[in-house]
Amino acid sequence: MIYLDFEKNIKELDVKIEELSSLKETPTRKNKLEKLIEKRDEELAKIYSNLSSWDRVQVARHAKRPHTIDYINGMIDGFIELAGDRAFANDDAIIGGIGYLGDTPVMVIGQEKGSDTESRIKHNFGMPKPEGYRKAIRLMKLADKFSLPVIFFVDTAGAFPGADAEARGQAEAIARSIQECLDIEVPSVCVVIGEGGSGGAIAIAVANTVFMLENSVYSVISPEGCASILWRSQEHKEEATKALKMTADDLLELGIIDNIIKEPVGGAHRNKEETISNVKEVLKDEIKKLSKLSKKQVREKRILKFENMTRK
Repeated sequence: MIYLDFEKNIKELDVKIEELSSLKETPTRKNKLEKLIEKRDEELAKIYSNLSSWDRVQVARHAKRPHTIDYINGMIDGFIELAGDRAFANDDAIIGGIGYLGDTPVMVIGQEKGSDTESRIKHNFGMPKPEGYRKAIRLMKLADKFSLPVIFFVDTAGAFPGADAEARGQAEAIARSIQECLDIEVPSVCVVIGEGGSGGAIAIAVANTVFMLENSVYSVISPEGCASILWRSQEHKEEATKALKMTADDLLELGIIDNIIKEPVGGAHRNKEETISNVKEVLKDEIKKLSKLSKKQVREKRILKFENMTRK
């Protein structure tokens, strides 16, 4: 387990629990173990009910949070990955393909950060290049052609800022991806599962319904980037986080997202299976509701939703 800065007490309790668990079982040991576990769970609930904005950023970035691949494996049956943008290359920072959510065929598109050194390098730490967004555009068009609802999973620090990506039209690819999100006539649902950073996130986050996991974040810029610009120092990242209003609670209040999906006590990384199950049920219900609308209504409601944000 990787412990965050504010989880020092939890780490100490877990160490004691592990030590007791390794001893021979006796009534006394069992009683002490139960009390320690109860105390640990109470402490977790207390800490996670009072997280600061910066604490939530740390949870959103936790290396063990479930990623797009975990959600696909945990909720999409018969998934077939579709690769390439049919122009330049395949970008592993964005994963997409078709499968079944329950009995409903769907298109899934999401950013993947990777879970260890090798996979993080392969997926470019979840930072897509233009070919990634062009792949997303291709898959959205395919979903529209075959009337497949689209599920987006957002988890990126931002689009890749390298010179090669800029040379191949990063901004244009993001803009066209946003336009395609608006234009498709099939239901679309987005879930911010970790970080939602800048245009790299919004490129696949313009959906009929946008959810955020309880401890995810979503903003035009990272706290460190904001602090570097406004205060000329990343030391002010906590102030920047608060000012950016990037937590799920902030964004629900501002009307940027539609609802929040609760996480298990202690964050999604402590119980991936429960988190994925919660997200699956929410997605099934939302797609069922959106599927009752006509194609014209689906598109018009989505466009109106985002137009209204500009008038607030």
